[in-house]
Amino acid sequence: MRKLVLVFMFFPAVGFAQQDAQFTQYMYNTININPAYAGSRGAMSIFGLYRTQWVGLDGAPETSSFSLNTPLNNSNLGLGVSLVNDKIGPTNENTFSADLSYSVPTSETFKLSFGIKATANLFNLDVNKLNPEHQGDPQFQDLNSKFSPNIGAGVYWHSDKAYIGLSVPNFIETNRYSNNDVAIFKDKINYYLIAGYVFDLDPYIKFKPAVLTKMVEGSPLQVDLSANFMFNDKFVAGVAYRWSAALSAMVGFQVSDGLYIGYGYDRETTRLNNYNSGSHEIFLRFEFFNNYSRITSPRFF
Repeated sequence: MRKLVLVFMFFPAVGFAQQDAQFTQYMYNTININPAYAGSRGAMSIFGLYRTQWVGLDGAPETSSFSLNTPLNNSNLGLGVSLVNDKIGPTNENTFSADLSYSVPTSETFKLSFGIKATANLFNLDVNKLNPEHQGDPQFQDLNSKFSPNIGAGVYWHSDKAYIGLSVPNFIETNRYSNNDVAIFKDKINYYLIAGYVFDLDPYIKFKPAVLTKMVEGSPLQVDLSANFMFNDKFVAGVAYRWSAALSAMVGFQVSDGLYIGYGYDRETTRLNNYNSGSHEIFLRFEFFNNYSRITSPRFF
């Protein structure tokens, strides 16, 4: 039964759109969707994340993400590089990205950053996992190690307390055809709007609500709402809701000035909940500060 469910989930994704990887803790992984984020933390930031989705469902998504971003020599420029590996059923996709940002002050506390993203994508389909009725069907033969380039852009207005960003990571829609009429794989344009604000409830407790809105042609509007609390600049706990999709719990701990670890758990609110035991996500972030960029308290995003 679990394999049957996956087949029905997978083939609409292949037939119509293979979209960007999904993250619950998107507020710590902003570089993947908005290149203007590069260098905005004022330190060299190294980030690694692993997500296993819908545990117990054969062929369910598994995502690994690694990124590095940094400001350049106390200038207005920021640079970032990232790698995302996304496995779904018989597909394996690797996305390599390079990001460049430029920031201008808009007030004493806010900066407006502009970013561009260059991406290289490698897509693989393991036909052996599909068990096609006709072995050697030519419609699948051109989907092994297929390379496609892309470009994206974003803007990010931010301070130490608040942020809002708008981005399109990929402007080019990728189509691969078995013939002139049938699209086997199509990557559509994803539009992202993110925002968050940090409230100081008292000297030891901070509260940060945040939102991510994602729009893709032909798909329902996706809205992720989250609320996190930080205690004594060390421990973070919160919840999130993906509209009509999942409820999430998140925790994190600032181990040292440079090292932060976080964990998230999702539980589906749809009928898919009957076929899996939830999704798990864990990440590590390590940052290198210099004498000019060292902060007195951790940034909450």
